[in-house]
Amino acid sequence: MTVLPIRTFDDPALREPAEPVRDFDRELRRLVKALTATMRAGAGRAGLAAPQVGEPVRVLVYDYDGRAGHLVNPRLELSERRVVADEACLSAPGVWWPLERSYMVTARGRDMFGKPVTLRALGVLARVLQHEADHLDGVLFSDHLEAAERERFLAAALPSG
Repeated sequence: MTVLPIRTFDDPALREPAEPVRDFDRELRRLVKALTATMRAGAGRAGLAAPQVGEPVRVLVYDYDGRAGHLVNPRLELSERRVVADEACLSAPGVWWPLERSYMVTARGRDMFGKPVTLRALGVLARVLQHEADHLDGVLFSDHLEAAERERFLAAALPSG
């Protein structure tokens, strides 16, 4: 299966909101499979969103703790309970940062064939879904940090030069 190059944190394309998927066709199925192969190509990868590989559509894949799949046009319902944990991004390799997120998520969307999907997740998987859904909205996880923390994160995440 095709492994796609991942866009880095400084790529302006990651700031663009993704378009909803309208056609549940062969091309969408090919994208889901390529996203999954790309996510699984490296150790410790738990999720990937289509914009991270240059595809501006609302598709994400996940694989954590025995739960793997994908969501097309996802909508998230977040719990009020929030927790802080280290988070990383494939677009900023090697950088982990503490971030507050909702502990539980209910995600609703469709699969690659257009069938409705509902996924309830806790802990790390809930964090993965929130992180990838943010990518679909053009939001990077550094956007959730306070200004001073964001500056430190960007200094660590962006290539110098």
